[in-house]
Amino acid sequence: MSARLVLLGPPGAGKGTQAVRLAERLGVPAISTGDIFRSNIKNGTELGRRVQDITASGALVPDELTNELVRDRLAQSDAVDGFLLDGYPRNVAQVAALDEMLATAGQQLDLAVELTVDPQVVVERLTRRAEIEGRADDTEDVIRHRLDVYAEQTAPISQVYAARGVLAQVDGLGEVDEVTERLVAALAPVLS
Repeated sequence: MSARLVLLGPPGAGKGTQAVRLAERLGVPAISTGDIFRSNIKNGTELGRRVQDITASGALVPDELTNELVRDRLAQSDAVDGFLLDGYPRNVAQVAALDEMLATAGQQLDLAVELTVDPQVVVERLTRRAEIEGRADDTEDVIRHRLDVYAEQTAPISQVYAARGVLAQVDGLGEVDEVTERLVAALAPVLS
């Protein structure tokens, strides 16, 4: 089954968990920019060294480099017939870059799915996770800042995909299995 999907949602919405579950069901790779960055760093690639220098300083990896890494990953054989992108595109400029990558390959995006969650629930969820996992950097202020950054930079992507008629919004709150079933139902029209 071929499907080219983007999974959107704020930090703490459960994207990573759902991306893996959906990708397994669809038989496509779940592609996370964070995983791509870590893999390139671990394997000591030239791109990995560039990413490591940037992330070590606490900065975000610039669009140009992120796009290069995603383009490279989408060209790998397991992604030719489909993929689920998690964490990319992160802003409207990256949407344009993804459009160009797909057009070059004679493909197009099937659907962007946005997990919607109540910001207060996300703050509670991430604060609790930080306590359990001992993440000292995930304070309520930091979490709220990350949600603000998401609202400012990433949420406008939803508007772009909605205007194209390729956005499905799915309630991201509830049991993991419930959310997965909602996502599968949202994908059904595209995959049939």
